[in-house]
Amino acid sequence: MVRHLPTLSIAMSVTSLALLLAQPATAETVTLGIGTQDTTTNTVTAGVVIRQLHLLEKYLPKDGKYSSIKFELEWQNFTSGPPVTNAMMANKLQIGMMGDYPLIVNGFTFDSNPESKSRLVGIAAYSLSGSGNGMVVHKDSPYYDLADLKGKLVSVPFGSAAHGMVLKAMQDRGYASDFFQLVSQSPEVGSTNLQEKKIDAHADFVPFAELLPFRGFARKIFDGVETNLPTFHGIVVRTDFAEKYPEVVVAYFKALIAANQWLRDDPKLAAEKIQEWTGINKEVVYIFLGPSGNMTTDPTVKPALVDAAATDVKVLQNLGRMKEFDPKKWVDDSYIRKAYAEMKLDYDAQLASTSNYEIKGEDAFCNKPITDPRKAGEVWVEDAGILPFSSASCTLGAYADFKAKGKKINVAYVFDTTRGIKLFADQAFFAVGNGEVAPFLLKKDAEAHAARISGKVLGFDDAVKAAVGGGKT
Repeated sequence: MVRHLPTLSIAMSVTSLALLLAQPATAETVTLGIGTQDTTTNTVTAGVVIRQLHLLEKYLPKDGKYSSIKFELEWQNFTSGPPVTNAMMANKLQIGMMGDYPLIVNGFTFDSNPESKSRLVGIAAYSLSGSGNGMVVHKDSPYYDLADLKGKLVSVPFGSAAHGMVLKAMQDRGYASDFFQLVSQSPEVGSTNLQEKKIDAHADFVPFAELLPFRGFARKIFDGVETNLPTFHGIVVRTDFAEKYPEVVVAYFKALIAANQWLRDDPKLAAEKIQEWTGINKEVVYIFLGPSGNMTTDPTVKPALVDAAATDVKVLQNLGRMKEFDPKKWVDDSYIRKAYAEMKLDYDAQLASTSNYEIKGEDAFCNKPITDPRKAGEVWVEDAGILPFSSASCTLGAYADFKAKGKKINVAYVFDTTRGIKLFADQAFFAVGNGEVAPFLLKKDAEAHAARISGKVLGFDDAVKAAVGGGKT
């Protein structure tokens, strides 16, 4: 028996080794930090929707080298872009989303980082007209134009897309750097100070220039469309992570594409869920992301947006806030292109398109089809849904009809006559005359149009009465 022990020991060792090799390798855990801005409506499909619907988990790779990798997702919510860049620089976040000016600063800051660069890899949402950022005053304020605010106390989150809008507007108008008493305040602080009349105006990014008027204490006097420069929120990634785990970045874009489709499939439900997840009123979410909304959810990196980023760089350079930076070298759309290809979608066709999804259907009040979405309107009726109408006049007429029938109305929407941006009807100025009811964001625009049609400028309630008195035009 003793002579056979070595043979038995060897056999046992081989068996043990085989059993050891048969055991699955311990999974490597990789933490993926994603910096979101939940209350910034432009970024919701790139952040909170993906998170709440668990879309990234659905698309994360699980084969090949990823069979032994477990990804731990760390979603971190921020109220503005600059802190996202700080966290990315510290490698606490690998993916981040923010507005155009903070994005550029992100790319410029990473240029001097020896460990990793950042790349703009996709777009959350954009407006070619520049809508989204805006400036508001208290509803009781005597000010209606930027010129009225000379020497006044104006707050804006410094380093934000709205700050960039203010700087561009000042340069366009030839205002000196001290034209306003410009101070930095977060959206929350600026909103409170405006409500308490501690400041004269507050400029902010999506959705605050719509949210504060909707909540009843503010009035918008300037919209980013007046800068004539596209604005966007985009997605940046650390290159060290993207190069090591490219399939994960591709999976993120598949999740984003799915989130955008979920939004468009049922925009009313989406607005309601986004309100639940972010606290931003559904009616405000819808003005940006609903059909014919002021933002287009499209992840492709359009040349017009890169060109706008180059203009933003010049704005910052003119103020001595940035040295040389080339946005074209900073863009990398290879990951999103791969996502489109793997989902059997045509990236180049989407890249060439600048169309949004639009209001459509039949106007049940004026009994006509909706042929021009940007001349149309909508009324959100509590029990009946969001109903489309073919013109501002028909929208106001239907609004009056619903009221007369005792229906509860959440909000009505119309479109600015010259700029085509979606407005809350009760916040608009209406030029009324010769059977025409023309809505405008700005009082001065309404006054100019009223003069051309020999009409007059009316507020919402009087415009509703005029639309009813004038019949279904």
